[in-house]
Amino acid sequence: MSYHLVVIGYVWPEPNSSAAGENMMGLLTAFTQNGWRVTFLSAAAESAHMVDLPALGIQVKHINVNCSEFDSLIRVLAPNAVVFDRFMIEEQFSWRVRQQCPEAVRIINTEDLHSLRHVRQQCTKETGKSEHGPVPFDNEMVQREVAAILRSDLSLLISEPEIELLTTHFSVDAAQLWHQPLMIAEDVTPQESDVTRAGFTFIGNYRHAPNWDALLHLKQTLWPQIRAAIPQATLHVYGAYPGKKVTNLHNPRQGFLIEGWAPNARQALKKHKVMLAPLRFGAGVKGKLITAMQCELPSITTRIGAEGIASAEDWPGAVATTDEDFVQHSVRIYRNTESQAEAIEKGHRVLSAKYDTRTHQDALAEKVLTLVNNTEQHRAPLFYQHLLWHQSLRATQYMSQWIEAKQNRN
Repeated sequence: MSYHLVVIGYVWPEPNSSAAGENMMGLLTAFTQNGWRVTFLSAAAESAHMVDLPALGIQVKHINVNCSEFDSLIRVLAPNAVVFDRFMIEEQFSWRVRQQCPEAVRIINTEDLHSLRHVRQQCTKETGKSEHGPVPFDNEMVQREVAAILRSDLSLLISEPEIELLTTHFSVDAAQLWHQPLMIAEDVTPQESDVTRAGFTFIGNYRHAPNWDALLHLKQTLWPQIRAAIPQATLHVYGAYPGKKVTNLHNPRQGFLIEGWAPNARQALKKHKVMLAPLRFGAGVKGKLITAMQCELPSITTRIGAEGIASAEDWPGAVATTDEDFVQHSVRIYRNTESQAEAIEKGHRVLSAKYDTRTHQDALAEKVLTLVNNTEQHRAPLFYQHLLWHQSLRATQYMSQWIEAKQNRN
């Protein structure tokens, strides 16, 4: 029997622009290499860096939000399973999938817990610190995201601490959660033997608030102190969608160099000695730090950056708790070849222990196939799933139908 997966994307995949894009490609590959037919749908506008999915054998279709044409499309596609890329997409489309294809397994690809990131961002904005308290129950985004997870058959989480948060703090049934480590492509970029590594580096998608905050914190607070200790040091900043606010930070006299988007991020990173990632808020797992390990690049980060990857003791570089700590570790590791070698070895151990992508891809495909073949048994004990699908609690469906009716009248 041939199985069919439909993925409804928040955006079109851009594996060279963000870890989320690379992770999405890993998810799609998990199913294509296990014999599934895959269709990718999105209401997003096409982008310059989006991957050519049809060239990979993946059918694509453009869709519209708040439009009943989706109903007939999904009915014709008749998927065995549907992945909603982030909880906002689940809110928009899951009720339509449930109406037209009630037996299809409904899965959320969380990427990270957006509500957790949102709460931490607000805390950092209010206090100026990266220390965060417990996640509140009365936050609207928290309620929306947890409700989406409870409505779904399975949610993919790249961070084990987030699974613990959902099961212990929000009482989500563990049967509805699946630890899916970040599916980063294998590094096939050779290290050029004649290249001498030099300078620090930072990389990120600057539409992502934690990256912009980290870069600004580097520019205003951390880099001046690092540069004072190592006057000839340079910081090379890469990433997608920099925009004017980022390019305006370019200052060669300060050694602060905005390099922009790198078509081959790994090739760019391998030119440098140490990655700086002073992330003050965020959630999930930070792909730049996994990529740094692949590139044998020691990294200095924060507890937020290291979360879900490795402990401070096992970190391939250093996990700083204060700005002063961050500066001291950055200077020490940059100057010390023994510290660099130790960090590289720790990175190899982390990658070997947690990020065997092919193994995790096969396990995911097998898990979803098991759910497809046992959907009724899986759903039967999920009381909160049944509760949230009661007609009195389906506000997202009724709002979408109201918007569509209003648009049709106009």
